[in-house]
Amino acid sequence: MKPIIGITAHVELDWKHTLANDYIQAVICAGGIPMIIPVGIDADVDQIVDKIDGVVLSGGGDIDPTLFGEEPHQNLGSISPGRDSLEVAIIHRFLEKNKPILAICRGIQILNIAAGGDMFQDIYSQSESQLLQHAQKATRSHYSHYVNVEKNSLLESIAGQTEFKVNSFHHQAVRNVVSPFIVTARASDGVIEAIESTEHQFVLGVQWHPEPLALNEDHISKAIFQRFIEACHS
Repeated sequence: MKPIIGITAHVELDWKHTLANDYIQAVICAGGIPMIIPVGIDADVDQIVDKIDGVVLSGGGDIDPTLFGEEPHQNLGSISPGRDSLEVAIIHRFLEKNKPILAICRGIQILNIAAGGDMFQDIYSQSESQLLQHAQKATRSHYSHYVNVEKNSLLESIAGQTEFKVNSFHHQAVRNVVSPFIVTARASDGVIEAIESTEHQFVLGVQWHPEPLALNEDHISKAIFQRFIEACHS
């Protein structure tokens, strides 16, 4: 039996769900059956979590900063409170049940926030360092900058190396990481690029977008999805 993988979707102004097809195809290619999770089913989260074997927290818009005790920064973009509440509820249930999570771009941020961490609302105006271009002006499958991976991490075991290039489409980023999560990859400018749990079988968040790279035959991106699907079988 193939595992059923829930994928959260972007919500535009609370009237349209959108999800890039490469999330769906990357899950299919790795051996999973994708199911899009809509906003508005918070009351039924327990039932949904019981029915799916893993969840992909996809990319999308910005996150409500009041979730981590801040008011909106002037450079905060469009938010979706309904999506925020749904994903936080799903994350809590998945962590409690030790079910696999793959969190991508926005996903890594909401994963960290759900655990009690926080994030930069806008890295360019809130960082004192000179930053790379993290919102690349190129196609989704273009490799933009390098990430440096911690040795003996889950991500290193998947990638088989401690440095590789990724794509990049964000202006927000994880800031303070709390237990059970640890930082396992950074860009050369110090921006956090990956976190993972030290207490769960497979909970990995990455700041880049491996889904278009996986479909472009990038072996590390394909391995991320394959290892995730493997974990969903157990």
